[in-house]
Amino acid sequence: MGMVGGGRGAFIGAVHRMAANLDGKIELVAGAFSADPKKSKLSGQDFHLDPNRVYASYEEMAKAEAALPADERIDFVSIVVRNNMHYAVAKCFLEHGFNVICDKPMTFTLKEGKQLKKIVEKSGKVFALTHNYTGYPMVKEARDMVQKGKLGRILKIVTEYPQGYAVGDITAKASGAIDSWRADPAVAGISNCIGDIGTHAENLGRYITGLEIEELCAELTAFIPGRELDDDGNVLIRYKGGAKGILYASQISGGDENNLNIRIYGEKASLEWHQEHPNELIVKYADKPRQIYRRGNDYLCKAAQENTRTPFGHPEAFIEAFANVYLAAAKAIAAEVEGKKMPKNLDFPNVDDGLEGMAFIESVVKSSKAKAKWTKFIKA
Repeated sequence: MGMVGGGRGAFIGAVHRMAANLDGKIELVAGAFSADPKKSKLSGQDFHLDPNRVYASYEEMAKAEAALPADERIDFVSIVVRNNMHYAVAKCFLEHGFNVICDKPMTFTLKEGKQLKKIVEKSGKVFALTHNYTGYPMVKEARDMVQKGKLGRILKIVTEYPQGYAVGDITAKASGAIDSWRADPAVAGISNCIGDIGTHAENLGRYITGLEIEELCAELTAFIPGRELDDDGNVLIRYKGGAKGILYASQISGGDENNLNIRIYGEKASLEWHQEHPNELIVKYADKPRQIYRRGNDYLCKAAQENTRTPFGHPEAFIEAFANVYLAAAKAIAAEVEGKKMPKNLDFPNVDDGLEGMAFIESVVKSSKAKAKWTKFIKA
């Protein structure tokens, strides 16, 4: 594994490294960890890497690694730079013959996303996107229940992703938590809150139910004075087939930490899952008591069991879910590198999921700016 970005002081870079390393299948051997060459070298020292494989730029890294013998060069690159760099870095490494794992959102714009999909398809390489919440065992159990018809026809999907860390910025009393690149449209793109966490909520609903958005009605707000980009968003959704949805993402919901949750209502039953209590899945009925399914038990579906590492009673959470995405992608990458047939039923977010995420961001922003009540979902 090589890494671009994620050097000293970068939260998400450390998460990616821990997730990749968790199962002992992946080794970090190279990187361009910062736009500052000195900082990149210092980060390489932190990670005990060969100084010759710690690069001053991603372009230098891609060229140098591609020149190494096949059994020495990296097999894939993990991209954890800021949004506006995702496309350029992914394009560079794909065109140099490397597989890619990229943080979300996939690109800076939908146009870039469409171009990247063509590059991925032309390259024949593996492209994985770290929508890590799909890696939780009980999310996979929820998906299995929907696929097997245990909920019946889906009627309503309610997805929430409230955070409260920026609420103090409204009165200038906070520590400047999002006074960073995420609030800068030149770096983050056309959305802050929806682009950062709203895409996770949209992806979670689509992953579990398989339903596609037909129309939406959105309102984005920048409560923090001086902000160009949203820190709160509310979206009404019409899904193909008739189901309805509500999606809410926020960074100014004081008192909430990382409260991603989803409720899915069907004709036969409903389910509920909370990211802050990820080892439980609640299944509810109109005519009998609700049931609580718990991670690590053998009554769960195959996918939930295969993505579990410890026995019941030993909680698993964020890093393990992230690692499940890396592990599934690593199996695909190993097959590609060895020239073998791709294993069946590998479950990790790919370029199509990334493209849907970009279409969601642009559709929400378009709807929020429009005078019309409903906006057709932009085709990915």
